[in-house]
Amino acid sequence: MALTLYVDTARWRAHQQSVVDQFPGIVPVCKGNGYGFGHERLADEATRLRADMLAVGTTYEAARIKDFFGGDLLVLTPYRLGEEPVPLPDRAIRSVSSVEGVRGLVGARVVIEVMSSMRRHGVAEDDLVKLHTAIDDVRLEGFAIHLPLDRPDGSDAVEEVFTWMERLRAARLPLHTMFVSHLKATELAALQQQFPQTRFRARIGTLMWLGDHDATEYRGAVLDVTRIAKGERYGYRQEKAAADGHLVVVAGGTSHGVGLEAPKAVHGLMPRAKGVARAGLATVNRNLSPFVWAGKQRWFAEPPHMQVSILFLPGDVAPPAVGDELVAHLRHTTTQFDRVVDRQSV
Repeated sequence: MALTLYVDTARWRAHQQSVVDQFPGIVPVCKGNGYGFGHERLADEATRLRADMLAVGTTYEAARIKDFFGGDLLVLTPYRLGEEPVPLPDRAIRSVSSVEGVRGLVGARVVIEVMSSMRRHGVAEDDLVKLHTAIDDVRLEGFAIHLPLDRPDGSDAVEEVFTWMERLRAARLPLHTMFVSHLKATELAALQQQFPQTRFRARIGTLMWLGDHDATEYRGAVLDVTRIAKGERYGYRQEKAAADGHLVVVAGGTSHGVGLEAPKAVHGLMPRAKGVARAGLATVNRNLSPFVWAGKQRWFAEPPHMQVSILFLPGDVAPPAVGDELVAHLRHTTTQFDRVVDRQSV
């Protein structure tokens, strides 16, 4: 009995190919938990797509993935002076976001990140002149810019990249390659037309692996179903049942990422009101689970356990049988499955 990730393999791969076709020179990204699929699986998919480069999050991820992917490995986390050294092959490329970082990587292959409107990390415009001497001691693979997802101020992504390209050109820095993130295919094409001598390479993870939501599905197997009467106690905390119904034990707990949720940016009055309502319910131990039965997400009977969750079904809902599987709406980047099943479209 397991929490299973079902993959419609043909559909998933068709989507991958559509993304590759839209973004010439694409650099697939495989970081974190491998977007829910795992590093080895995504490394295999990148190889199948004939990618010459795979972007990873950290040096530790690069050390693990190097045995599964034979091309270049671009480490996205910037190098920091004094960081713990991790043995990597020469095909590893380090991102750098400061002049000092460039000077600390003599002889290494590097991509220099510039400071975008993300304000996360990157070389500032005032420091570009200092790069002239610093890049002589490294093997410069190109520059990079990481852009925000949303632009509530109405600013333009293409204009931001264009501005940085002009700054780099004015500083007489090499512009043979620019790595970009969070650009649309049309925006990338517009930049390529404006700068035909530069190779633009899009680093893409979420769109590549998770862009077709219907190609994947999590399901948790039902392990037990127990009838419970109003007032009877249950679970670790021995709460009283508020009504007659059934307790459904389903595969999927905190070790899988069930019950974990990344903070979300909330815009607008209605989403804020819903958030307040959810918080209010949580104070009285009412939390909606990700598991669906009979067309509705069902409530946790109590907080999820390490490997299973206990759901409460009201008495007027026919319960599932042991062995049935419940669809689970889970975030890929925070979920660890027990098994993955590849299946074809029906």
